[in-house]
Amino acid sequence: YTTNLVNNNIVLLKGYIKLPKLGEVKIKQHRAIPIDMTLKNVTVSKSSTGKYYVSILYEYQKEIKRQEIKTSIGLDFSMNHFYVDHQGFKLDYPTDIQTDYNKLSILQRSLSRRIQGSNNYHKKVLEIALLHERIRHKRDDFLHKLSNAITKR
Repeated sequence: YTTNLVNNNIVLLKGYIKLPKLGEVKIKQHRAIPIDMTLKNVTVSKSSTGKYYVSILYEYQKEIKRQEIKTSIGLDFSMNHFYVDHQGFKLDYPTDIQTDYNKLSILQRSLSRRIQGSNNYHKKVLEIALLHERIRHKRDDFLHKLSNAITKR
């Protein structure tokens, strides 16, 4: 569900967002919005696990300053590791994600034995979707921490 801001029909209140056709919807706002930003549109999406997410698009003017490049780093793809840098440092994939992939294969085999459309089938589909979401969050967290560490180094 996507809606654009027309005549101030979208209002962000404390703990709520007022949307046209939906009314006030309770939200967990994890970031304060600066006053100089103007709201453009709102998109509400539902994940395969049944969770709803609200994406709010703001517009603002900012002058981008050019930075002087001080150092550079070379990263190479590796079949056995996540990457190898120009100094020979090798980084492996997180082992807990591989454990979740093994659990995922077991759950998918279990799903193949279920009768399609049954309650147990739908429960197993939800369990697999939750595990996919968990793997995605772990992978995103790993990549974010890694890119942050590389840029700081």
